[in-house]
Amino acid sequence: MSESPGPAFLERFRREAGPDGAMPFDRFMDLALFDPVLGYYRRDAKRVGYGPDTDFFTASSSGVIFGELVAAAAAQLARDHGADPAAMTFVEVGAETEEGVLEGAAHPFGARRVLRLGDPLAAEGSCVLFSNELFDAQPCRRFVRRGGTWLEAGVAESAGALEERLLGPVSEPWLPNDAPEGYRFDAPRAAATLASHLAARTWSGLFLAFDYGKSLAELAHDTPGGTVRAYHRHTQVTDLLARPGAQDLTCHICWDWIAEALQHASFPNPVLESQETFLVRHAGPFIALEIEREARGASPRKRALMQLLHPAHLGRKFQVMHAWRSASVTE
Repeated sequence: MSESPGPAFLERFRREAGPDGAMPFDRFMDLALFDPVLGYYRRDAKRVGYGPDTDFFTASSSGVIFGELVAAAAAQLARDHGADPAAMTFVEVGAETEEGVLEGAAHPFGARRVLRLGDPLAAEGSCVLFSNELFDAQPCRRFVRRGGTWLEAGVAESAGALEERLLGPVSEPWLPNDAPEGYRFDAPRAAATLASHLAARTWSGLFLAFDYGKSLAELAHDTPGGTVRAYHRHTQVTDLLARPGAQDLTCHICWDWIAEALQHASFPNPVLESQETFLVRHAGPFIALEIEREARGASPRKRALMQLLHPAHLGRKFQVMHAWRSASVTE
């Protein structure tokens, strides 16, 4: 059983719970992260960065150089498909800051837009649709294998505290039949739904998502404890139900499901690469100039570049999925 949540969240939980006082885990995660008043991502507080009052850092915490790398790679991919970046709008979805990843970065795009939480998720015309750690923050369903059956995991109130409760048997085509007793399968279905929504046929161009995830086979066989994690003050918290609304909850996405959503929306060949491979392959000239410019130094900018690329840091931890849809599909 978790430590008691705040009274405001507990009251909100009671209003949303079913007659048995429980709700599926994805509904709890949605409340804890996105409730308009109490949600973690709705709070007026700094969440991302290296300071002691933040909870985690992302590639964007490296400063303007990440935006410059993204712009260089996206522009090169556009040119590879015969498009002119100057005729495209760079649209960032789920930006943490007012100005987004391109703040202070030189870029070749004709325009840019920043869509934050609560903004309509829509794009039109020729675009680069970019996100950084957007999908891993979407609510996730949880399942536990018991007695040869999959049970959906939920959250229930007991004596003013929250605890996990198994809600009942379920049958989904993607749940593995050969999973051992006690295996946990965390299913990021909301991320796939969001990808489908973003890939709606109102725009053409480049879909570009930086995030971390696994294949469906890895989720089904290589993660027996599941992948949902909680973070508070740069520390991984074992209690997922503690301090709801005040700690981050995140889940590895399923890249196969994101690719399927894109293919269904006429992005024919989604490509998945490590962040390191993606940036070296598509922003290579920019990287070469940076290394040459600071060959003899160890400036903060050079250290940030190495952190973004090095396999021991963010280079392998994060992946990038990109896909292209031609204008003829949306006409």
